Amino acid sequence: MGLKGGPTQDEIMAVSLAKLGIRPGDRIADIGCGTGKIAIAASRVAEHVYAIDRRPEAVAYAREEAAAAGAGNVEFFEGDAVEILQGLDHLDAAFVGGSRRLPEVLDLLAGRVQGRIVVNAVMLGTVSEAITSMQRLGIFLEAVHLQVSRSAGIAGGVMFKPINPVYVIVGGAGCS
Repeated sequence: MGLKGGPTQDEIMAVSLAKLGIRPGDRIADIGCGTGKIAIAASRVAEHVYAIDRRPEAVAYAREEAAAAGAGNVEFFEGDAVEILQGLDHLDAAFVGGSRRLPEVLDLLAGRVQGRIVVNAVMLGTVSEAITSMQRLGIFLEAVHLQVSRSAGIAGGVMFKPINPVYVIVGGAGCS
């Protein structure tokens, strides 16, 4: 595949989607959509998904993946998330997989998202930035540290090889 930063591991995606709490009819934003894996999964429940990435190669890849999956309710945007989000009104949930301009992105989402905002982070600085921003906005709910390990063969037996941990930071409207 060769697309830097993805795809989201299945186990991480499952927890992130559960925390988003997507319902039929929802309008969702996937910011930093990368491979499109989260957007495609969200599109199976949501009415409409806005998939945003600043990288043209990511948008092209995600668009192909969505077409192959039959996810016709995903709308793709290439560019800066802050600028694109300013053109979107009501959202029911938002997933943030990219961390550029995170405080500004969260500022915009806090005023537009009626439900949950989930940020996935692998860098501790991003975890701190997400939590601090959500606390400042009065929307912080929780942060979850996920560590997944997968089975692998070793000397005729089975061991578990760890995958880098991911932090799932959750916020939402009406929280404090």
